[in-house]
Amino acid sequence: MSSALTDLHRYPIVQAPMAGGASCPQLAATVSEAGGLGFLAAGYKTPEAMYEEIKQLRGLTDRPFGINLFMPQPPNPDPAAVAAYGERLVGEAAWYETLLGDPDSGSDDAYDAKLAVLLDNPVPVVSFTFGCPTRAVLDALAKVGTRTVVTVTSPVEAQTAQWAGADAVCVQGVEAGGHQGTYSNDPAADGMGVGLGLLSLITLVREYVQIPIIAAGGMMRGSQIAAALAAGAVAAQLGTAFLVCPESGANALHKQAMTDPLFGRTELTRAFSGRPARGLVNRFMREHGPYAPAAYPQLHHMTSGLRKAAAKAGDPQGMALWAGQGHRLARELPAARLVETLAVELDAARGALGFQPQRGAVS
Repeated sequence: MSSALTDLHRYPIVQAPMAGGASCPQLAATVSEAGGLGFLAAGYKTPEAMYEEIKQLRGLTDRPFGINLFMPQPPNPDPAAVAAYGERLVGEAAWYETLLGDPDSGSDDAYDAKLAVLLDNPVPVVSFTFGCPTRAVLDALAKVGTRTVVTVTSPVEAQTAQWAGADAVCVQGVEAGGHQGTYSNDPAADGMGVGLGLLSLITLVREYVQIPIIAAGGMMRGSQIAAALAAGAVAAQLGTAFLVCPESGANALHKQAMTDPLFGRTELTRAFSGRPARGLVNRFMREHGPYAPAAYPQLHHMTSGLRKAAAKAGDPQGMALWAGQGHRLARELPAARLVETLAVELDAARGALGFQPQRGAVS
């Protein structure tokens, strides 16, 4: 069962797909070459741009890698709330000398077109966020040799993914940076501030499903990976840990903020996108987060220009500084060195607990 994914990479280390530029071909290729599983993020890209990044990645490595897709979202239930939030941001647009984006720029992220590309040009792994694909989609990917992973934040979501035919689930604890991969965007049910911690969630999901679990959520050290494996995961997915690597495509201000004492904590917020996402608390989050409606991707489109203008102005207080709870533990290591360091730490932790070293362990 556990070999459904782990036979693709030497170490049980997966580089999270971070939409917005961090998960570029250089980072994914380096992680895969080092023995982890690198990922590209197709979110917010056109199908053509996704395909170009896949070609670039294949030119850098012949090792397995993954692509992450965002599931289409239902129509926004309250256009008036979106309009009201836009009114709140008029001053931000004036301050950064830019325009607010059109909230009605599309809600499917070109999902069908991206699937068509991946069926015509199969990749080793495809993962999904913000919902579960149909069995027909997962079966079609299986037929072309692609293994599939669905991001889940509850045992019920994990069961849905197993029933649909996913090869594995990525179990995302509330500690995770960036967007929570919940199936719904309901403030009453999506775990805003009260989501399950990773170790508890892994244990619960193991009781509900038989497919392999990839653990995600705030992990920055090999000892944390060891804890996730002991709880029942077959691998750990890390995002914030890789965000500060020199190969990462993240903005330099974002990288610097990870360990800047000015940004001492993270919170879940809808301020930037309309979906709960964990980031470093900054001015924009404090001022607008309490008023942001559950409207994704409408708010993402609306604030896109603001975030880009803030970055151009060198102002991290107006940027979406996505980060997991362990962000202060970030190490500015080259990605290959980080994979190796995590593997050494993992084996040391497992050795202390009396476990045998991982396959392909570094000594």
